[in-house]
Amino acid sequence: MTPVRVLLVDDDDLMRAGITAVLSCDATIEVIGEAPDGRVAVERAIALRPDVILMDVRMPGLDGIAATREVLGVSPDVKVVILTTFEQDDYIFGALSAGASGFLLKRTRPEELIAAIHTIAAGESLLSPSVTRTVIQRMAQQPAPDASSEARLDELTPREREVLELIARGLSNGQIAAALVVEESTVKTHVKHILRKLRLRDRVHAVIFAYESGLSRPIP
Repeated sequence: MTPVRVLLVDDDDLMRAGITAVLSCDATIEVIGEAPDGRVAVERAIALRPDVILMDVRMPGLDGIAATREVLGVSPDVKVVILTTFEQDDYIFGALSAGASGFLLKRTRPEELIAAIHTIAAGESLLSPSVTRTVIQRMAQQPAPDASSEARLDELTPREREVLELIARGLSNGQIAAALVVEESTVKTHVKHILRKLRLRDRVHAVIFAYESGLSRPIP
């Protein structure tokens, strides 16, 4: 199995050392480089071509959100996971709009961080539960469904709309398969079709789309 190649970006030397030590426990993950700020991160992402970037938010010079936007502008296949101690809305939505595929808090347990890297590398997206709640709460404040989003929903089959609703509720592919009594491989195919038809980058943005379009409504 080819190891997942990870670039670690954080201005805290001790934090980088700690995360590197955690990831070194997994033979299927390889830390191929580090960067102390966003500008160096962009340069090293281009030079090293990692599979996944663990990106801090608050850094001197170019911050993590701006760096994410620049990296994905030149290397759209790279997966960026924002790793931070903060949960403010501006960071969450700034990171997602920049194209990040995941948003995790630094208090995430080591085994969860390792699992998250594999999840992201496999092409899925991931948010910590508290961040998911913030996304849904923000969507609840939308004044009205986006008309253009509603029109795009018409491109989906009834089963695809059903799968999208379950994605928006935070269910994994396995949970969706159990709910619909189908194979998980079938769910993966539906998700792939949903992202392609709606022109969405990943699962995170599918959740946002479901609320923006009015397909899903936050539970009070």
